[in-house]
Amino acid sequence: MPTHTTSHTHDATGRQGTLVLDSHIDATSWDDALTRIIEWGRQHQSRYVTLCNVHSVVTASQDPVFKRVVAQADLALPDGAPVAWVLRHRGHPTQQRINGPDLTWRYLESAEKLGQSVFFYGSSENTLMKLKERISHSFPRLSVVGMVSPPFRELTPAEDQSYIDQINQSGAHVLFVGLGCPKQEIWMAQHRGKINAVMLGVGAAFDYHAGTIQRAPVWMQKMGLEWFHRLCSEPRRLAKRYAVTNTVFVYRTLKAMLFERGKLNPDSRQ
Repeated sequence: MPTHTTSHTHDATGRQGTLVLDSHIDATSWDDALTRIIEWGRQHQSRYVTLCNVHSVVTASQDPVFKRVVAQADLALPDGAPVAWVLRHRGHPTQQRINGPDLTWRYLESAEKLGQSVFFYGSSENTLMKLKERISHSFPRLSVVGMVSPPFRELTPAEDQSYIDQINQSGAHVLFVGLGCPKQEIWMAQHRGKINAVMLGVGAAFDYHAGTIQRAPVWMQKMGLEWFHRLCSEPRRLAKRYAVTNTVFVYRTLKAMLFERGKLNPDSRQ
C-alpha cells in the first residue's frame, strides 16, 4: 500500500516537522515554541532559533553553508505564510505561521513577568534607540541589559570576542539578533557554544517594533500577504529577491506536490 513518504518527518533529535524544499522546518505551536525558548533561556543554554520564510528556504536550497546552518538550528520555525501552508498540507493541519515580530513581542511579555533579561544585537543606532523607547513604554519592568549596533563590515577576532564578553557578562537569557538573512543565521551558528543565551534571529522585527519600517495591516498578515506589503514598501531592495525566490519556491513546491500525488495515485497517470 503506497504511503505519503514526505508528509511527517522527524529530524535527528526527534523533532516533528517536514521538509520545505530541502530544509527541515519544525511543526510546533506558539506556546510550545515560547516554552522552549523560556526554559532554554532560564538555564542559559547556548542555542539558536531560525525563523524561516520563503527567502530562507530557497537560499538554503541553493547555498550548502546556509542549508547546514538551518539544519543545525535548535528550532527552525515557519515564519513565512507559504512555509506554514506547506506544513499544514503535509500532515500538520493546525500549524500557524510563527513570525519574528510577534515572537519577539510575546517573549518580551513573558520575560517581563518571569524576570528574564534580554540583549539586542544588530540594526542601526537610530533603530535601537527607538526600539528601546518602545520597549520601555510597553514593558516598563523588563530588564534590557544591552543593545549593540555592530559595524556592518566583518569584525576582527578581538572585536567579536569583546561583544561575546559583553553579552555574557550582561547575564542576558535571550539575545535577539537582527543582522538580516542569511547573515544573522550564520552569525548565530558561529556563536553557539560561545554565547550563554538563546539566540533568536528575528531580522526586521527590530525595525517593525522601532517603527522605522511600517508593518503590514493585520488582515494582510492573516492572508499571507505581508511579503507583498514589504515589497510595496521597499520595491528597489526587494523586487529582484522576491521575483527570484517566490518563483523558485512556487515551482519546486508544486513540482514536489505533483510528484507525491503521482506516487499516491499510480493509476492516475494511465
